Amino acid sequence: MSDIQNPICPECEGTFEFPEPQLGRRDFIRAAGAGLAALSTGGLILPATARADRPADVKTADSKKPAEDLILELYRSLSADQKAKVVKSYDHGADKGRPTRLSLNPNRALFGPEFTVGKIYTKAQQEILDKILMAISSGEDGYRRITRNGTFDASKSIQNCGADLFGDPTTGKYAFIFTGHHLTVRSDGDFTDGVAFGGPIYYGHSPNGYSRANIFYYQTKSVTSVFEALSEAQRAKATVKMGNPGEGDRSVRFKAQATERPGLPLAELSKAQKDLVEKVMRDVLSPFRKEDAEEVLTVIKKNGGMDKIQLAFYSEDYEGARTSEKEPWSFWRLEGPGFVWNYRVLPHVHTYVNISNKTS
Repeated sequence: MSDIQNPICPECEGTFEFPEPQLGRRDFIRAAGAGLAALSTGGLILPATARADRPADVKTADSKKPAEDLILELYRSLSADQKAKVVKSYDHGADKGRPTRLSLNPNRALFGPEFTVGKIYTKAQQEILDKILMAISSGEDGYRRITRNGTFDASKSIQNCGADLFGDPTTGKYAFIFTGHHLTVRSDGDFTDGVAFGGPIYYGHSPNGYSRANIFYYQTKSVTSVFEALSEAQRAKATVKMGNPGEGDRSVRFKAQATERPGLPLAELSKAQKDLVEKVMRDVLSPFRKEDAEEVLTVIKKNGGMDKIQLAFYSEDYEGARTSEKEPWSFWRLEGPGFVWNYRVLPHVHTYVNISNKTS
């Protein structure tokens, strides 16, 4: 899947532990009969965290500007030569079966090493790109997690990632995609309405998913609390012993029938167990901006609510990593109509997300 095998993560040498985000339950509003319906990041406590990779003169306050405004600013600053390299048609690649703008996990600059941020964009434009990443994050803490403390995992810096545009932001029909090692994030100005995040996203981190050194460990910990709260019968139903959901584009394809989705239906959980799943949703959405998190929950509601989603834990070994009593799953997965959150725990975290009210 990846052209970078088991990369070393620079910020994870030693025993440093990442603090968990503090997103209160009061910030997650429940709609009657619909499960989860909205998210507010107002209660998120953002620790002051230095980022070595961020340009020194980028001001956090500037990033309060919406990502869409910053993308427009970036586009207008591009020279004709730059546009030739990083701006493609909205339907680029569709003649080969799938638009390039929907690429999920290249683990590098989308069009190769000659098209990295450092080789294409000026310093001033790189600062705009940094602000765009901040703007699609939930703030300093969200940015820190998305960028892996500003190192971008094996990419090591924003300059070694890629940033591409499909379409013309001045017309309203466009897609911005930022790619690097263990990262694909995007913004499309909500042009494709009903598609959360503007399309499939991908995030990960090189340390073992059960390690506190992994910046997404809190998500593993959160879903573990759900499994521990299940009855023996529920655990048996939730656990898939043979096979795994796989990775990449295939792993986030929507399935037409509920019977095709392994795992335990959330409709079968008690109120207390559903509260724990609600916390999982808060935790997995916590790195992302409020607008995207709210759209996720709006899509879930439109597609039938949380009760239509199933939770599965996969216990099969994966890529040479052995599951054990202390590290029992290689993957866990939340899946329902128009909804996939596919989280690989071993040998390190790869997460693939696809959420849309267009369920086929």
